[in-house]
Amino acid sequence: MKVSVILAHPREGSFNHAIAETVVRTLSRCGYQVMFHDLYKEGFDPVLPFAEVSRGAGPDEAVRLHCDELVDAHGIIIIHPNWWGQPPAILKGWVDRVMRPGVAYEFREGDSGEGVPYGLLKAETAIVFNTSNTPAERELSVFGDPLETIWKNCIFRLCGVNNFYRKMFGVIVTSPHEQRKEWLEEVGKTVKAHFPAEQI
Repeated sequence: MKVSVILAHPREGSFNHAIAETVVRTLSRCGYQVMFHDLYKEGFDPVLPFAEVSRGAGPDEAVRLHCDELVDAHGIIIIHPNWWGQPPAILKGWVDRVMRPGVAYEFREGDSGEGVPYGLLKAETAIVFNTSNTPAERELSVFGDPLETIWKNCIFRLCGVNNFYRKMFGVIVTSPHEQRKEWLEEVGKTVKAHFPAEQI
């Protein structure tokens, strides 16, 4: 079985990178085929050109690779920091260009686009790991946890992935080494719980 893992953090050696390494290592040990992309390292172009917007228009070769992998994935794991209650722009652009009509969702025949689309992804499970420098209580009480709404309702549920789990780690900037070690152990346990080896 294949799992798509997408990392969006600009600094190598970040805690996001450590999460991604733990995710990839855990999946590999459990026997999964991992399709891993570090969007910043690969220089993924997040800008959706007008030529890709019209129905039937094809993306460039790099985006097509991501689309093909997404279609083929049995699971999806996204890792990114919380910036202004949103994913980094490079990841938002990845969603714009890769989770496209005909790949991640489609409208019913005869629907001109104003209706509710149906999901096309065969992935049964999606996990999002976030990092933040905002305390969890403030994130929820003041901001309403917008990342939960974005990923769970606006993206994955719309694309047919209903088994969703998200975990926010923070506060990162003041977290000691031991705390980060515990968080990485939690990442490994979470991945194993959702992608157990016995399902291979």
